[in-house]
Order: sequence, then structure tokens, then C-alpha cells
Amino acid sequence: MKVIVAENCGFCPGVRNAISMAEKILSVEKEVYSLGSIIHNRDVVERLAKTGLKTVENVDEIHSGTVLIRSHGAAPGQIAKLKAKGMKIVDATCILVKRVQKIAAELAEEGYKVVIIGDENHPEVQAVMGCANNVVVVANEKDLHNLPKNKRLGVICQTTQSPEHFSTMICEISRHGFSELKVINTLCREAIKRQESAVEMCKKVDIMFVLGGLESANTRKLAELCKKYNNKTFHLQNWNEFDKSACSGKKIAGVTAGASTPDWIIAEFVEKLASFDGG
Repeated sequence: MKVIVAENCGFCPGVRNAISMAEKILSVEKEVYSLGSIIHNRDVVERLAKTGLKTVENVDEIHSGTVLIRSHGAAPGQIAKLKAKGMKIVDATCILVKRVQKIAAELAEEGYKVVIIGDENHPEVQAVMGCANNVVVVANEKDLHNLPKNKRLGVICQTTQSPEHFSTMICEISRHGFSELKVINTLCREAIKRQESAVEMCKKVDIMFVLGGLESANTRKLAELCKKYNNKTFHLQNWNEFDKSACSGKKIAGVTAGASTPDWIIAEFVEKLASFDGG
């Protein structure tokens, strides 16, 4: 089978930095904790766990050692608790996520009601919510009723959302009653590059594979976008989830991957898929 790999796919700089920092700390420290999964990729998390990285979901579970703040960041309140406990903190937060946190705090200080377009259950969004009081999160049009009327709104966005969704939501929010609307584009350019490459490719292939963790927001977004243009799009975590029946009669396959998908998973998938005869 002919396999084409998207020009922009796989690890982004922020994820590479987080993994590099984790590996460096694990080589010298005996007790290292990650406050939440360092990135949203099960294979990577399991690999790092074998070298000693312990993943916990709550600050209260950590009593000693070194704490790694994952790429999605942590709320200021969580950082304060860790410092109060005397923990050694290593911050691997993506610089773009740090920017969103800073903007949220500044908007609140300026008197705006902070509104985040994104998924309130995503760790990046939860960390940003901790940077300002009473933040409103809107995932889609169904959440607009949560917006306050006739207030000064400061709108930002989860970094991994698509430009299309961001613009659609801004239009919907602008129809809502407000006294002032300030919008700051906090989308990740790396995520946008991956989305653009994926959409361009999926239009040219018989079948499209999007590789990455099922819990990865940016990978899910890639899969959603590809399905709009190619209904033969499959979101898989790795080669183990490949179903050969899906490729029956297909000649050309496209492969892309989320920003938290390591190179070795992509390489293995592409190599095995290229040797597969779709018939």
C-alpha cells in the first residue's frame, strides 16, 4: 500500500521539551511525580513510568520528592500547595499554555469576565481557570447561556481548538448581550499546522489514519477535521489497533499524528502499513 505522511505531524516543541525534562530529571532523581499525565499519550506515559515517573492526580498524594508540572500546566493554587509542602518543582508547562494563563490573569485584573472557548474537563483549561475568578468555559453554542449579560467579556481559547471553531464561537458570543468584547487569539500555531496538513492530505487519499492518544484533545480535533472531508478516517493509538478489513480495496493511505504522538509510533505504523496489501 502506498502511504503518505503529513508534512506536519507528531511531537510539537512543547511536548518534546516536557519529555526531555522528564528524562533528565529521572536520570538524577529517585522520587519524581507528575501532577497528571505528562502528555496525553499512554505509550509515552507507560515508558516513563518504567523509568520511575509516578503519575498522580492530586497534590495531596505527594508528600516528598520532585514534582514535574506537565505540559498542560497547573493552577497557581496547586503550585502554591506544592511549595507550601516544600516540594522541589520542575515546570514543563508549554510556553504557549503559560501565555494563556498570563492573559487570563491580566484580563481578570483589567476587569473583564474571562471566557475560555474549550473543554472544561481538559487539564490545560482547568489550569487556566485557576488563574482568574469565576471563569466561564464554553465548549459550543449550548454553553452560551452561561455567559453573563451586559458584562465586559475577555475571550481566549484552549490552544488546541481549530481556527474554524474559534471563529464560529466568537460570532456566537458576539450575538450575546455584552457591554464590551475583547478577544485574544491564543490558538497554538503548531496545532494549526497539523490541522492544515491533515485536511489537505485526507482529501487526496483513500483512507486516513490519525495516530495518538484517545484522550488527546489535539489528536481528536485532527480526527474530527479529517472525517469532515474523508469518512474513511480512523483515530488509532498505535499499530496494535489496526484493523486490516478497513483497508480492503484501498490503494493510498494517509497518516498524520497528534502533537503528543512520539516518532517511533508513527514510524512503526507507516512501515507496517506500507507492507500491507489492501487487495
